[in-house]
Amino acid sequence: MKNADKNLQQRNLNTELSQYYSVKKIDQPKISVEKRNLRSLDSQNRSEKSLTEQYCELSKLTNKVSQQVEIVRHGDAESVFNKFSASSRQFVPASVRPHVFASYMRFLFVASVAFISITGCNRNVNIPRNQTPNSQVPNPISAPVPAPPAILQSSGDPNFVVNVVQKVGPSVVRIDSARTITSSRSDDFGDPFFRRFFGDEPQPRQRVERGSGSGFIISANGQILTNSHVVNGTDTVTVRLKDGRTFDGRVIGEDPVTDVAVVTIDTKDLPTIALGNSESLQPGEAVIAIGNPLGLDNTVTSGIISATGRSGSAIGASDKRVDYIQTDAAINPGNSGGPLLNSRGEVIGMNTAIIRGAQGLGFAIPISTAQRIAKELITNGKVDHPYLGIQMVTLTPEIKERIGKLGININTDKGVLLIDVIRRSPAANAGLREGDVIQSINNQSVNEVEQVQKLVENSKIGVPLQLEVQRDGRNLQVAVRPAALPVQRESL
Repeated sequence: MKNADKNLQQRNLNTELSQYYSVKKIDQPKISVEKRNLRSLDSQNRSEKSLTEQYCELSKLTNKVSQQVEIVRHGDAESVFNKFSASSRQFVPASVRPHVFASYMRFLFVASVAFISITGCNRNVNIPRNQTPNSQVPNPISAPVPAPPAILQSSGDPNFVVNVVQKVGPSVVRIDSARTITSSRSDDFGDPFFRRFFGDEPQPRQRVERGSGSGFIISANGQILTNSHVVNGTDTVTVRLKDGRTFDGRVIGEDPVTDVAVVTIDTKDLPTIALGNSESLQPGEAVIAIGNPLGLDNTVTSGIISATGRSGSAIGASDKRVDYIQTDAAINPGNSGGPLLNSRGEVIGMNTAIIRGAQGLGFAIPISTAQRIAKELITNGKVDHPYLGIQMVTLTPEIKERIGKLGININTDKGVLLIDVIRRSPAANAGLREGDVIQSINNQSVNEVEQVQKLVENSKIGVPLQLEVQRDGRNLQVAVRPAALPVQRESL
């Protein structure tokens, strides 16, 4: 029975050592040599120590050897040699010491060349009676795996930008435009003094202004979405596809208030781009911009959504009724009208504006707004926006103090102050005046200009809006019937 236990322990020891050398990348012939050396060690030292004691001693020796590998990396090979010699004399019988010594020195050489830090045997060498060296031991707690970057988490693919570009690239187009500009005459030439020297008034000059932008195909029959300022007032529009084909474009309609336009080309079976959802965007989401900045076709940039809901007044475009998406993806002149995409290759915005002199500040029209305007342009050729005919500012303590110095009495600290009412506008016809402070519209409190703009934009032309205003310390109810906004296009 004793012999059987010893044989079992011998087999377990052999298995353990085989696994040990396998982990350390030692080739099979060397494993066989070590096995023979250990068997010789066991047979010659059987009378002095039990197999269990030898297992413990060899484990200790392995730990000591492993702890010296880092020293080898720093060139202290002599120290390792001395310590190893002392350890081997203490634990290994003299008869087999040369074999074990040679084998472990080979191991040290392999480890030092590979710069591998080996931890040795970390198990408890005090083996319980009911447990063999080959028994299962619980693994230590694994170190937490670092979370992937936010961009990879949202896409699940480290190459998602490449995949998106390959998927939607053929749907992004370049738009070249040209328009004739007629220079206005100087009033000085109407003066008889100048006419005396220069003769009659010179003829107006004309010049051709050229520009380029981007767009993306939204229908297979040739409908393309782009910015209004890309095609506004143009005489000719040329659309170039990624495959090199060019087509004459026709502007179906444009809306300067939201800077959205629809262009069509006469062809079929075009690759289209999927439209996403811009209503639930969150700062930090990964985005990709594709366009033709500065004439560099098919340029791809990427970044994140920096913010949502930026008003036109916040970015210096107070004449636009858009809540912009802010992104740090590089946008430059020529990107206008190109798509801003999510990690799935869906359009969530249309690139439209930058703040000059700033870096990482680009703005896009949410695709929900662009899509709504595009449908009206395709159906009607234009978009009618409701308006009241007022100029206003958000009431702040500073503005209240300045207004007070002008003799205008304001008894409230919050609201939207009217600083101008356009003549013959819906607001003027309803009786609104400069100095009135709007408190609510249709029973919804308003404290900022942006709130008034949104409520007016979402109203219906001809349907009255009920305004509560404060005037000279009194609250008044005024019904204003919005009219269609007169759109002033660029002069040619």
